[in-house]
Amino acid sequence: MTEATLPVESTEMVRALFGNQDRYLRQIRDSIGVDILVRGDEIRLQGQSAQVERGVSILQEMQSIIEQRGFLRDEEVDRVLKNPGAAREELTKETAAPVVNGESVAKHVAPLHESLKKIKPRTPGQVEYVKAIQNHDMIFCTGPAGCGKTFLAAALAVNDLREEKVRKIVLVRPAVEAGERLGFLPGDLLSKVNPYLRPLLDALHDLLDYDQVKRYMENDIIEIIPLAFMRGRTLNDTFIILDEGQNTTCTQMKMFLTRMGHNSKIVVTGDVTQIDLDKGVQSGMKDAMRRLSEVSQIAKIRMRPEDIVRHPLVARIVAAYDGENSSDGKTE
Repeated sequence: MTEATLPVESTEMVRALFGNQDRYLRQIRDSIGVDILVRGDEIRLQGQSAQVERGVSILQEMQSIIEQRGFLRDEEVDRVLKNPGAAREELTKETAAPVVNGESVAKHVAPLHESLKKIKPRTPGQVEYVKAIQNHDMIFCTGPAGCGKTFLAAALAVNDLREEKVRKIVLVRPAVEAGERLGFLPGDLLSKVNPYLRPLLDALHDLLDYDQVKRYMENDIIEIIPLAFMRGRTLNDTFIILDEGQNTTCTQMKMFLTRMGHNSKIVVTGDVTQIDLDKGVQSGMKDAMRRLSEVSQIAKIRMRPEDIVRHPLVARIVAAYDGENSSDGKTE
């Protein structure tokens, strides 16, 4: 029996290494066959010599990815276990600052706070988007799925909260699939709206650990609500994100935008090629971007397929559907 130790700098690092509900820890144990324990500021591995050595190497690589970016993705854990070194090499390419007009964009974008400083825009479109959020109080961002529209907005919202630029984050989504009439659905309010708001909660869990998200929500510092529940409110000192903005009506969008209070910021994200409103109903996001096109204080960002940062297949899927729609002569 061999034992080895790996120093860790904080409990946050341990949580990030082990994953939500220790799912990464279980993956490592099952894959390698070692016992892994936490004692104070170190992780202890026990098992056969070769297995312990491999376990230390895997944890070090995972730790390196967290230090570089701030969090782990599920697919990276799989990659580290199957092909050590590949995930770190891929991350190095991913986090290299893109170049615009021959210059690195790194100097154009203010760093994010603490662990979030590892989250960087990875494409020219993302750079433009982050700069717009940092320099404007109202931003509309359209683009295909996978561009990081919601994730980057949430990261900047958490950043502003930690730097005490705002007191609250409100994440909003239209429950268009239920027609915004949730009363007929079974269960309490949370169970009714959870399927529609889940993507926003997933984005938060990528940025903060489970306990932090739970604590912020219990203390009403982070609020995730359907659009219908925004009526009649005025939000001061708040970072407000409306996701799936293309699925609002013109009336809903006007209602939402006028909730903005003093020292608040609004980011509206959406994909205007995926509108789920009834036929003949105009998208509130498209309407607002047209009506407000001459207001200089409002930023309008249009991201493109080349800004997609999900699995490489996502960009090809988007291109295939866009190409078919173009050849059919369809318009929005």
